[in-house]
Order: sequence, then C-alpha cells, then structure tokens
Amino acid sequence: MGKPTGFKEFTRELPKKRAPQDRVKDYKEFYLPFPEEKIRNQAARCMDCGVPTCHAGCPLGNLIPDWNDLVYNNLWKDAIHRLHATNNFPEFTGRLCPAPCEEACVLSINEPAVTIEEIEKQIIERAFNEGWVLPVRPETRTMKKIAVIGSGPAGLAAAQQLNRAGHFVTVYERDAKVGGLLRYGIPDFKMEKWVIDRRIHLMEAEGITFRTDARLGDNVPFDDLKAYDAIVLCIGATVGRDLPVEGRDLEGIVPAMKFLARQNRVVGGEPLEDNEILNAKGKHVIVIGGGDTGSDCIGTSNRHGAASVTNFELLPKPPKGRPEQQPWPYWPMRLRTSTSHDEGVHREWSINTKKFIGANGRVEKLITTQIEFVPDPNGGRPQIKDVPGTEREWPADLVLLALGFTGPEPGGLIEHLGVALDERGNIRTDGQYATNVPHVFAAGDGRRGQSLIVWAISEGREAARAVDLALMGRTELPTKGDGDLPRA
Repeated sequence: MGKPTGFKEFTRELPKKRAPQDRVKDYKEFYLPFPEEKIRNQAARCMDCGVPTCHAGCPLGNLIPDWNDLVYNNLWKDAIHRLHATNNFPEFTGRLCPAPCEEACVLSINEPAVTIEEIEKQIIERAFNEGWVLPVRPETRTMKKIAVIGSGPAGLAAAQQLNRAGHFVTVYERDAKVGGLLRYGIPDFKMEKWVIDRRIHLMEAEGITFRTDARLGDNVPFDDLKAYDAIVLCIGATVGRDLPVEGRDLEGIVPAMKFLARQNRVVGGEPLEDNEILNAKGKHVIVIGGGDTGSDCIGTSNRHGAASVTNFELLPKPPKGRPEQQPWPYWPMRLRTSTSHDEGVHREWSINTKKFIGANGRVEKLITTQIEFVPDPNGGRPQIKDVPGTEREWPADLVLLALGFTGPEPGGLIEHLGVALDERGNIRTDGQYATNVPHVFAAGDGRRGQSLIVWAISEGREAARAVDLALMGRTELPTKGDGDLPRA
C-alpha cells in the first residue's frame, strides 16, 4: 500500500467524458485525458485491507494491490510487468470489463470503490506509449503445432500462452479481421479497433499465425486440422436467444449482434451491401434486453440519428444500492446507467413483448404488457404473470433483440469433430478443459456459456495450461492469479 491515509484523503474520480450531444456525432472513444497526479491519487486509495477480496472478485486473479502500490510510487514499468503477469490484454479489460473487482473492493463496503479498471487502463496505455510492451518470443520451440479456432479474447489468450510455452500456434478466424466479438460486437465508441490491431501486430511478431476468412468446412477443409497436435475451440456462444411471438417474421426485427456487427464493419471500412433495415436513422427503435448488448444498441441507434430509442427489460427495476440478499463482496444486481443511456433512451422495466404488428411485411408497432413475478407453488422458478389492464401499443420501425445467447452454433465443426455438448448446449469438458475427443480442448463462452471478457481471457489462459500439460507432461504456464511472464 503506497499511502496509508490515501483512502481518507482522496475521493473516487474518473476521467471526464465528452458531452453526449458531441460524442453521438462520431464513433470515437470519448474519455478525456486524465492527469498522472490524479491517477496516482486514485491508486493511493487502495487500502491495507489485509485480505484483498478484489483478487477473488477478478476471474483473472489480478494482483491489484501490487500494481496500485507501484503506480502510486511512480514505478510504472514494474506495474505493467505485474499487470501482464495475470492479464494478457489489460487494454481490452481496462475498457470493457464491468469490474467485478470493484464491487469486491473492501473500501466499497461503505465508500466508493477504488477505480481499479481505470488504473489498469492507464498502466497499459502508459506502457505502450513508453515502448515497454514488446514481443515476447519463446527461447525454444517444442515443434508441437496447435490450432486455435476463434480469435475472440479466449482464443487470443490461449494462443499467446501456448506460443510462450514454445508451441507453434495458428489461429483460425472465419471473419475478415481478427478479434471476434471484440471487433464485431463491441462498438468503436467503447473500444476503437486500433487497440486490437496494436496487440495483434505484437502477437504476430511473437510468432503466432493468424488465418482470417478461414471457414472450416467451407473454404478451409476440415482435414487441415489433422496436421495439429491439439485443437482449442474458442468459438464463442454466438446463437442469439429469439423472441417467438406473433409477428416475429416481419422485417425490421433484428438480432442485436447483426445490427452491431454491420455498424462495426461500416466503421472499419469493410465492403458490404447496404441494408436500410439495419440503419436506425429517423426510426422509432425498440431495444428488447437491458444488458450490455442492449446498451450498445442504444448508443449505436443514437449515433444513427434515431427518432426515439426505448429499452425494454423483463426484470423489475433494480435498486440503486446493493440489495440485502447480495451482500458485499458478491456482485450486486443494482441499477446501472451506462454512457449510452446518458445519450438518450426511455427505459421500461417489468415489461413483456406480446405481439408485433406490421404492414407490407414490415414491423410498425408492438404490443406489451406489464408483468409481475409470482412464486412457484412447487418451489421452482418464479412464474411470469401479465398484470391485467396494462396492455400498451408502441411505435416500432426497428426492433433489436438483445436477449443474450444460448450457446455455440451446433453442427459444422462441432459435429465434424464429434464434440459432445452438455445439457445447456455448451461444449462439454472435463476439469482440464478437454472435450470427449482426444487432443481437442475448449475455452470461453462456447464452453461456459455467455459471460464476461475477463472470464474469456481466464478460460483461454487456463485451457492453454491444460493443453501444454497434456502435450508435454509438465507445464510452466501459470494458473489463475499466481503466474508470471518473462519480461520483454
């Protein structure tokens, strides 16, 4: 701990943002520069808490008090080394993670938590600016070849760890560019894509091969995988949850990821056919789903110039404070207002979409009712019940379904390999990330279900360790929270 009285002297402070009316005019990140003195003051708020529960809150086991202390003491190069010891991509998590570590911060029991995520971002950006982040190539090669399928955060983490263990790694990505949902699901106003490209250039310099536009079973034969000693499936949970109600087949009712991916391709300059349906300009937009994906749809719709944006959430409106049944240090289900919400949206809770209505094959409005959750007399999940007399009609020119994901895409590679799925439709593995097929492993959302970026990176790291152990009979790759990486 750098300053014993820091948490008493300094209040929580984050970088200021460009005004909503200005930032909706572009797709750039909108946080303004944060002076170094303020960053160090924020690091000084980290307490000598004895048991740093932020470790437990972080799926990566990041050594948070260590690098907070180093930042306060102006030891930035040591701080990035400590941060990279457990997190391959702090430039991603420092922008995109919901920061469960902050909810687990001891200070957050009765004060605003330490700004852990922002300090993390400041460390890695300082390191890149100073030229401290360099390619780390293995000293020797094992001559083992590994295919990583999917280039999202789980696949990238697995690839980097396996490469550092000395294996030859090839990453297959079916899209035109590397990054998975980081590139095609996250809007540029949350993370500009040069952030991904900067890291990919380093990974290529480390010896990792990336094959894009590589659709296994289509333009890349499945037999190509026979050349590898192991395969790691990091294919994500890309099957979106649908809303099977009357009128669902009308045009203008679109899965959120289709909407977001198209806009990211436009911003990235990728060639694509124009699709008026996927542009919100001048339209009354309804976003169904109140999570992060729904928030991203709101921000994108506002940047298109939507006539109105309304957000539906099935669950009741959560409290602003921590609910009694979710005590510290657990993750609380409380009201969260994103930067996209600040840009303009009408939010509705406890609302259920009953029917879509349209003309000439296109949606024009939808019907909802308010709902309540009634206890199941048999002790099961609470049942949803419509509240009588609450039926309402809403104008809707574009409806975006942000209802989460049900699992990886069935068939294709999974069917070809003969990989077994669990009862939820995810890839089944044992305690060492191994599937039922010899030398085939899995990590990330395709294995554990839809989750957070920090869980994806953690899964990729842990799966890499399991693969290395299986191939070599031993491994020096770190496990959660206790690892270290060679200095560049």
